Amino acid sequence: MSLTAEVAVIGAGPAGLAAALALDRLGIAVAIVSPPYDAARVATDGRTTALIGPSVELLKNLGVWQRCAVDAAPLNAVRIADDRGAMVRAPEVIFDARELGLESFGANIPNPVLLAALNAAAEGSPRLARVTTSGVTGIEPGRSSVRLTLAEGGSVTARLAVAADGRKSIAPAAAGITVRSWGYPQAAIVTSFGHTRPHHGTVNELHRRAGPLTTVPLPGLHSSLVWVEEPHEAHRIANVADDAFAELLEARVQGVLGTIHSLGPRLLYPLSGSSTERMAARRIALVGEAAHVIPPIGAQGLNLGLRDAAALADCAAQAQSLGQDLGGADVLAAYQHARGGDVTARSAAIDLLNRSLLTDFLPFDFLRSAAVHALANSSTLRRLLMHGGLGATGTLPRLMRPDAAPASP
Repeated sequence: MSLTAEVAVIGAGPAGLAAALALDRLGIAVAIVSPPYDAARVATDGRTTALIGPSVELLKNLGVWQRCAVDAAPLNAVRIADDRGAMVRAPEVIFDARELGLESFGANIPNPVLLAALNAAAEGSPRLARVTTSGVTGIEPGRSSVRLTLAEGGSVTARLAVAADGRKSIAPAAAGITVRSWGYPQAAIVTSFGHTRPHHGTVNELHRRAGPLTTVPLPGLHSSLVWVEEPHEAHRIANVADDAFAELLEARVQGVLGTIHSLGPRLLYPLSGSSTERMAARRIALVGEAAHVIPPIGAQGLNLGLRDAAALADCAAQAQSLGQDLGGADVLAAYQHARGGDVTARSAAIDLLNRSLLTDFLPFDFLRSAAVHALANSSTLRRLLMHGGLGATGTLPRLMRPDAAPASP
């Protein structure tokens, strides 16, 4: 089988589907090249995603949020507490969305629910082509097109390939883009749980010596958990009996959520990171974890990928208006300009924060404490940091703005 499209999106994760839907809105012929959607397999993913405001606006404008909002919980505030047991203890800081005049910072949603809504929106578009394959085995950029070779022997040819197939993507190598990868001496325990005290829409992020422990609201008296530990300790904790795990978690969060019960399956993920020297080259644009992988801190991971998708749609829209080649050097340079600096800055900030938790170097403790004291005592500094965390600095991609015309679900 051979297929030709204007754009081929490799991968059908949230960032890839968002990119495909955003490009489809422009009337561009898009082919999604990926394994088939497997609802049963997706349902085993116990993770959730904290979506910040611009990401929610993107999903609204793509006709996705309307399909899944009922299963999401608003994030009204973020509480950060120092639980490192260091000589110098930083004060507790609460970032409240009301300080920015917002009802919430965004919403937390189970990954399977989000992926189901994105797939339903894609299936509802008559223009989107789905090319089912067990994998893309080759990517060959040419002067006027790029050719994808499929594991089954067929091919897809397009003017632009959008690689959104994760950290193991072969696209960076095909584009001649260098990837730098690294690991952390940490693993994350991920699960969900019920509790007896209301969370009031507040994220609890405890900064601990082994890494952060974060609870994120879900609807009702439920929350999701990302608990980072040294790998051996994470494995031990993840495999204790439910009662013992609940008791440990209650102690770690200092009883703020009351009695913990109804534990979901516990999953364990080694922490790692990666970055690319560029976001695009040779008719290939990298989106999401094909371009950047960061630790699960500060709700930046998927939000960065969704911003990639929205920015790429802006670049494609400009190319259309100017009659430019969608995969040409001008479009790729515009995408690099739109995303390169933001991705580098946010990835570096998260990496520095995570590594700073792991050090026993006393001057770092003093610096951290001084910085948090400043945040605790200055509403101006808190607002600046909140604006930055929401991605509200700079120019938002059009589809991440509330004034963009929404798509019909």
